[in-house]
Amino acid sequence: MSDTPAEKHFQHQLRSYIFPSAPATRAPCDGTESEMRVEFGFTPRWFHKHCGIDFGEKWHTDPEYRYATVICMRKELNRRFPQLRLGGPNPEEQPATIDGVFGALTVSMLFGVSAQFFPDNWPVARHEYLDDQAAARLGVPDLSSSPVFANIMDQIDWIEREFGRVTGYLNWQGVLNNAQRLRGEAIFLDIMTNPNLAHHVFEVVTLTMIEGMKLVYRRQAATGFIVRHASVSNCLVNMISGEQYREFIMPYDKRISDSFDYFGIHNCAWNVDPYIPYYASIRTLGYIDMGLDSDLARVKKFCPNTRRAVMYNPKDLTSKTVDEIQDDIFRIRKELSPCDIVMADIEYGTPDQRVLEFAEAAEIAIRTVTPEE
Repeated sequence: MSDTPAEKHFQHQLRSYIFPSAPATRAPCDGTESEMRVEFGFTPRWFHKHCGIDFGEKWHTDPEYRYATVICMRKELNRRFPQLRLGGPNPEEQPATIDGVFGALTVSMLFGVSAQFFPDNWPVARHEYLDDQAAARLGVPDLSSSPVFANIMDQIDWIEREFGRVTGYLNWQGVLNNAQRLRGEAIFLDIMTNPNLAHHVFEVVTLTMIEGMKLVYRRQAATGFIVRHASVSNCLVNMISGEQYREFIMPYDKRISDSFDYFGIHNCAWNVDPYIPYYASIRTLGYIDMGLDSDLARVKKFCPNTRRAVMYNPKDLTSKTVDEIQDDIFRIRKELSPCDIVMADIEYGTPDQRVLEFAEAAEIAIRTVTPEE
């Protein structure tokens, strides 16, 4: 049976997805997404303070321990926000997943960069940067002998034994993000003064990302969970120009896109305007996000068939008035919808009422018919 037009339209789209306490990533759309959906996410510190959870190394390496904490997090979300059901239905009946494992550091850890873990935060990469000679010698690591990759596979084995299907998504980050964790600020100097070295590092990182994703996806598929997309995080793209993105990063984003059925780009909360013409040229771009200061209407014109999203600043959530937030949401709906609003990184100390007010403002914006309509 052939796909219907609606199914074809949503086949390649991705939406924002935030697992409790994990960095934001992307998941496939199924066609039931609302015109403007809000994806809420809370920091590890929020859960540490409210639930007493320790997000140290054990949280990332021990799936049984992590599973118990996720149940607590889901229950706390439902207790605080019963109207929103952010913890999902029946938290104790939800399976364990690989969501959140190693935060944003999976790829850098595969290259041997050590992580510093915290009880109330995501892990951060230590500043163990490659010098010029080491960067020139950099090669794709042997994942079959990597203790980090072995731990990921061991966790998948445990989840399969306990729950069957192994769901969830590791955060593979993006080419520039990962290269910076290996090279430090020198990667930006490489772009300007040693482009051959920059391209070498970017290519090795790209090949490692693709190989790692395919191995994990293949293992998940053996349990019955099929992952067909890749998503990259270009959180540092604002450090380079649009033309530098086109020359140095886009070829590798395209290579990742070409390796999977669906593809998404996280531009972070930066202004996407210098990069959107290049992002839009990438095959089957299923997701793009941006900051509120972007030209939203222009993005929609460049990416009419892409699921779009605005990364709403968590500081604005606490500092703006309800009316100002409502105005922002009306603008997003008018200029960008259908889209997501990613209300991520909600920090400890943010009043629960403000979260509920944000959700209500979005509902009002969806229900309100504007003169243009």
